[in-house]
Amino acid sequence: MEISTLATYHCLAFVWYFFIAYSITHLKTEERPSEVFLYGGQWKYLTVLNLFLQAVFYGVSFLADVLRLIKKLRCAKCVISSRDLLFSVLAFPVSTFVCISFWTLYTYNRELVYPKSLDGVIPLWLNHAMHTAVLPFALLEILALPHRYPAKKKGLILLGFVAFLYISWVLWIYSVTGEWVYPLFALFSPPGLAAFFAGSLAIIVSFYNFGEFLNRMIWGQSEFS
Repeated sequence: MEISTLATYHCLAFVWYFFIAYSITHLKTEERPSEVFLYGGQWKYLTVLNLFLQAVFYGVSFLADVLRLIKKLRCAKCVISSRDLLFSVLAFPVSTFVCISFWTLYTYNRELVYPKSLDGVIPLWLNHAMHTAVLPFALLEILALPHRYPAKKKGLILLGFVAFLYISWVLWIYSVTGEWVYPLFALFSPPGLAAFFAGSLAIIVSFYNFGEFLNRMIWGQSEFS
């Protein structure tokens, strides 16, 4: 894909995610159900954090395209490295995890992750923008251009560290409020919850490996340290 076309795509994707993130963070306060958006606000939900992650990623991608277009290759090289690291370690695996885990649990019992009371607050199109469209965008990004993946150990350490930070945030919110971010967590005993978090980490690691596999199959890219 030509650089100008990539720049247009990345710019549009950035604007899209910025718009979605803005929409979800500016819901009318009086319309919000009492059981959600309390301590931590929207920032306790992985879905919302992912929207901002994607906006940052596509913003960085657009910057890299612009630098290449204006022949600032030395600066572009540094930004491209950041872009690829951000995509491989976070943007692809988190988007895939958000989409697949959300719709799996929603199909089983929506009250565990997305109470029916939210239907009157979050429009259907916004729900799909947050939980469905993120996966096609991630797959399209792999098809659009190659991304250099870090050494496996480095990539998994970074991914594990970010997962640890989010789990710590979830546990902190529970320690302060006595309420879980997602009702699903209340079903588990402490050992069961630890096993659930470990299983979730294993799943997101598998998505990391899947993204690397797709990238290598399509572009033949190898790891870099």
